[in-house]
Amino acid sequence: MIKDKIQFSDFEKVDIRIGTIIKAESFEKARNPSYKLWIDFGELGIKKSSAQLTALYTLNDLVGKQICAVVNFEPRQIADFMSDVLVLGALYPNKDVMLIVTDKTAANGLSIA
Repeated sequence: MIKDKIQFSDFEKVDIRIGTIIKAESFEKARNPSYKLWIDFGELGIKKSSAQLTALYTLNDLVGKQICAVVNFEPRQIADFMSDVLVLGALYPNKDVMLIVTDKTAANGLSIA
């Protein structure tokens, strides 16, 4: 399904950055199987995210991985955890999520154009 068209100015409002996952834990209190992630975004600091990545990734797979995330959404409460950023991934039809990652090492906090 293709979503409705938006103006380029709408896309320009979304702040997508590169970050490195520095810590990952199981998130037992989440409604759906999830991990708690701590992500280094350089000058933006360390941000937290709840991510439903358990089907394709182990905790060890995640630490050190550079990812793309939306950093300018309002924080969102997930159970007892405040999620600061939205980690981006490709959604398979069965709802598993594959992370969008960099193919080369990039500076944490680098903007996605």
